Amino acid sequence: MTRVLNNCAAPAKLNLFLHVVGRRADGYHLLQSVFQLLDRGDVLHFALRDDEAIHRVTELAGVPADADLVIRAARLLQTAIIARTGNTPPGVDIAVEKKLPMGGGLGGGSSDAATTLMALNHLWQAGFSREELMAIGVKLGADVPFFIFGSNAFVEGIGEAMQTVDTPENWFVVLEPGVAVPTQQIFSETGLTRDTKVVKITDFLGAGISFGKNDLQVVAEKLFPPVADAVKWLQQFGEARMTGSGACVFCPFKDEQQADAVLEQVPARWKAWKARAIKHHPLAHLQS
Repeated sequence: MTRVLNNCAAPAKLNLFLHVVGRRADGYHLLQSVFQLLDRGDVLHFALRDDEAIHRVTELAGVPADADLVIRAARLLQTAIIARTGNTPPGVDIAVEKKLPMGGGLGGGSSDAATTLMALNHLWQAGFSREELMAIGVKLGADVPFFIFGSNAFVEGIGEAMQTVDTPENWFVVLEPGVAVPTQQIFSETGLTRDTKVVKITDFLGAGISFGKNDLQVVAEKLFPPVADAVKWLQQFGEARMTGSGACVFCPFKDEQQADAVLEQVPARWKAWKARAIKHHPLAHLQS
């Protein structure tokens, strides 16, 4: 049994558009979106222990270990293995290199959880299928199954219905406005529109990167003015918009040189970076 698995990528995602098309009786919002994987994200390291304990060996400000999706994911998988086999797998030390901001709309916590499930499924030789891992992941959050799905996707429902989609091979400039936006606060706002017209995957494929809008952006801009400032500044260079429920803002470019030219002009008050679109999750090979 392999005992160490280092440098496991937990990539960021962007919502190339995000429409709220309805709301279920239980309060969950019905969405349509295209999720785009990026070549930038957090990095996780795993080392099996000689006991059964699950530990996070790095400190994350404001995130107690027991509340961390990484630890919760590991424990869920450990429980599922016990239920299936009657045996408890060895414990694990997990180190997290956090590069993505919390409350940024980039799926950082969900991606960390998905990477944990995929890496430990491999280390523990659990043999769970992709679909089984997705079923475990959805207990942790609606975005977790996407990262296990492993490809850019046209997403519907509450995030559970996914179809693989080809997206343009763009570069992106991403601005961090310096605020953390609570997802629940955005979705509970009375000013949020919930009746955008339902679209088809072919509508996106025909229009590409400029398709649609982010229905959550207007609400986030009102509640968090730094988001509005970042969008306005970046829009001078192209189709800039917010990702997810915020706070991060992005703009696509056809090549790295264009992205670099914009990065050189970003005001010092914002953290900014570039990333390339990728087609598949870097850990997809662990599920083959």
